[in-house]
Amino acid sequence: MTNILKSFEFDWIDAFTNKPFGGNGCAVVHGGAELNVDTCLSYVRETSLVECTFTGPSDVADIKVRYFLASREIPFAGHPTIATVSAMRSRGLIGDGQLVLETLAGLVPVIVDGSNIQMTQVAPEFGPKVPADVVAAVGGLTADDIIGEPQVVSTGLPFCITVLKSVDALKRASLNLDALGCYNAHLGQTANDIMEPFWVVQEGATPDGDTFSRLLLAPPSPLEDPFTGSATGAMAAYLWASGLIIEPTFVAEQGHGMGRAGQAQVKVLGPRDGITGVDVSGEGFVLMSGTVQLPI
Repeated sequence: MTNILKSFEFDWIDAFTNKPFGGNGCAVVHGGAELNVDTCLSYVRETSLVECTFTGPSDVADIKVRYFLASREIPFAGHPTIATVSAMRSRGLIGDGQLVLETLAGLVPVIVDGSNIQMTQVAPEFGPKVPADVVAAVGGLTADDIIGEPQVVSTGLPFCITVLKSVDALKRASLNLDALGCYNAHLGQTANDIMEPFWVVQEGATPDGDTFSRLLLAPPSPLEDPFTGSATGAMAAYLWASGLIIEPTFVAEQGHGMGRAGQAQVKVLGPRDGITGVDVSGEGFVLMSGTVQLPI
């Protein structure tokens, strides 16, 4: 990093909620897409958030969005997309209607309707199926806790979608880093290539929900993600393609066990054998705004 500092406006948004301290937080650095990778990574670590976004001008869309974990840049993420658009709306940079985001995963269409933000995630890529015992070990569970075959699915970011038999199993899940290493080795991946397994049960955390999920994270990220919009899209595609849900629309819940309840409205687009995309919708709450000095 250099010692030259530049001021950037930022907004800290709680996504997939309309209340403070709910859903999943994301800091949006307006105009920060010009920053180098080391600065972006350091900023994410400074916030202690799972992800932050950095925006900038685009030649192919309405705005360019870069997504960062504490460990690396990633092509796309769901709750930061909701957060980014919510932040732009709160500043009067956009109004209701359509816009398109340029991401490393491709162009992401968004529809803004008041406080509701709907993103259309790209058509799913169905990757390898993973033996249930290999995935179960990552969460300190057994193969008997899992329904069907876990599978890597991506609607912009790959996750191994793993359906559990009970809420009890979901609550018992705890990340085993040694087993995570074996899981990555089984897939022939490094920690930079694929996200951790996404655990889901087919009942809500509340009567309003249809699914309840968790994502346990490896260091240097926080221990758990409160709401994972990109994995929710991949999970929806998996459930629809596998015939595990009757209707392509449902309400997804996550974060309730962390005291950060989040909710998304989900709609899988297209037939089971020809999914064209996944709509994931939610709200964002502006928790704080300000100016940050970052090295360029």
